[in-house]
Amino acid sequence: MTDYIYDEETYPNVFLITIEHAYLPIVWTFEISDRRNQSREIVEWVSSNRDARFVGFNNIGFDYPVLHLLLRAGHTDAMTLYQKAQQIISSQDGEGRWAHDVKPSDRLIEQIDLYRIHHFDNVARATSLKVIEFNQRAPKVMDLPFPVGSMLTPEQIDTLIEYNRYDVSQTKQFYHATVPMIRFREELTHKYNRDFMNHNDTKIGKDYFVMMLEQRGVSCYDYNPTTGRTPRQTKRHEIRLADAILPHIQFQQPEFQRVLNYLRAQTITETKGVLKDVTATIDGFDFIFGTGGIHGSVSNQCVESDDDFVIVDLDVSSYYPNLAIVNRFYPEHLGETFCDIYSSLYEQRKQHAKGTAENAMLKLALNGVYGDSNNRFSVFYDPLFTMQITLNGQLLLCMLVEWLLAIPGLSILQINTDGVTIRLRRAHATTVLIDRQIAWESYTRLTLEKTEYRRMWIADVNSYIAEKMDGSVKRKGRYEYVCEWHQDQSALVVPKVAEQVLLHDAPIRATLENWPDPWDFLKRIRVPKTGALGIELNGQSYSLPNTTRYYVAKGGGQLLKWLPPFKNLPSWRRFAIEAGWGVQVCNDLSVNEARLPVDFDYYEREVEKLVLPLL
Repeated sequence: MTDYIYDEETYPNVFLITIEHAYLPIVWTFEISDRRNQSREIVEWVSSNRDARFVGFNNIGFDYPVLHLLLRAGHTDAMTLYQKAQQIISSQDGEGRWAHDVKPSDRLIEQIDLYRIHHFDNVARATSLKVIEFNQRAPKVMDLPFPVGSMLTPEQIDTLIEYNRYDVSQTKQFYHATVPMIRFREELTHKYNRDFMNHNDTKIGKDYFVMMLEQRGVSCYDYNPTTGRTPRQTKRHEIRLADAILPHIQFQQPEFQRVLNYLRAQTITETKGVLKDVTATIDGFDFIFGTGGIHGSVSNQCVESDDDFVIVDLDVSSYYPNLAIVNRFYPEHLGETFCDIYSSLYEQRKQHAKGTAENAMLKLALNGVYGDSNNRFSVFYDPLFTMQITLNGQLLLCMLVEWLLAIPGLSILQINTDGVTIRLRRAHATTVLIDRQIAWESYTRLTLEKTEYRRMWIADVNSYIAEKMDGSVKRKGRYEYVCEWHQDQSALVVPKVAEQVLLHDAPIRATLENWPDPWDFLKRIRVPKTGALGIELNGQSYSLPNTTRYYVAKGGGQLLKWLPPFKNLPSWRRFAIEAGWGVQVCNDLSVNEARLPVDFDYYEREVEKLVLPLL
């Protein structure tokens, strides 16, 4: 099966579609405008390639519904396709955002949507192709050259063709980065005879779990001729938290017992905000409870293992799945068969090597269920199950902490969701710690995984560097520079140099000045379509694309952002970006032109923010 990458542009008087072979430098561009109408050629091209797959970025939600209209009609004009595109855009907020999706069975050519595979349709991961262009270090970062709805001249159409082809080339590059994920979905689809091709990882796991439930005779959906398929759920008007908390949880520490008593006394009507402001403080360490899990940390410290003391991290293996398995927690409407399947999947996963499709599938199935148990649209919805997992998960960790604190000289460094990091006497690490670990595992029927760290630099619970005994490094938060596609990868030189300073005592300034990768200095700024970007330089103002790439430079201009006025304010709001520093815009690095020198003072200051509090 051949894959083709495609993208469309829609304006009142022009429609463009560019198609490029996924592995060959072959490109087709079709145009529908006043100067030429190639709508029939588009239909003929697709008809002759029905066994191919069309790959795009948000193509299922936008490009294909527009193309489908053309394919069904056989030919059309630019205005008709533009109006369809605007209908799709105007429906993207609210429940109607899927109204224009074409069912897989009705599609005239198979679709692969990189946007959905990477779960960019989730608000927390929302990402544009322009962000992808920046993150994959494209030679150009290009915004749409003309406002939506403009009537374009022939010259402007030619410019739009160039832009359209560039978007396709960047989508093609992203496709190649996504190929392992696509192959994984192909393997699953073939093995289980179920379409996983455009599923994100979470959806893969949930759908697989549902498939297992249905094979065991558990009905997961109700079917109605009017409303269609609706998920079976357990909805609750109220939940007594005492019904969620395991009866054998108990504490000697007054602070932990106070929290336990408080929780057992509560009756809730919704899960959101249940654990707001629930805290405990022991020996100056704050334990902060939350719906997503417990957390706490020392701050702005460097901690080292030495001859007398060692840093140990204790993580509960597959914490949330195993909590459900060993305690027989389950969404009420799914019954205890849910636990049997959960346990079976966990055992199955252990039989498959890491890196195999089976292992990856089973991991997704195990991890995807808990989060969905509080999703009002999910077949796993039962808020009591949610509270059973999140409350007992936190309280059992507190029991572990209580038992650990009985070890003389032990201190807590961090606690976070499924584990705790401690510092204790080396002599106790192979004796009393193991006894405590075995006792807790026996009491809870859970398993702790142990990792020793040589050093930790801890800014807070979400930002730290930990050096393991084998020299490998664990990074979190502000110190992370191996990022996911949706994350901001601006100025990666800062965390990279910070790590060199902390681990190897590298001098900040000299390391920055001799840094080998100039891309690591680049940053991006993005404003919504309703806003504007510009730069002031030598008394002149220049507009910029809404997604702009730059670096901080000596002699550069002031980067500015404008946002629409509030209702009670007449003027637009003006904000300085990198206030007090000049910047060099570099949206087009394919042009060989003189550029301003890097302002190392700025980057040195940013590195110092990460390292000085820890030294």
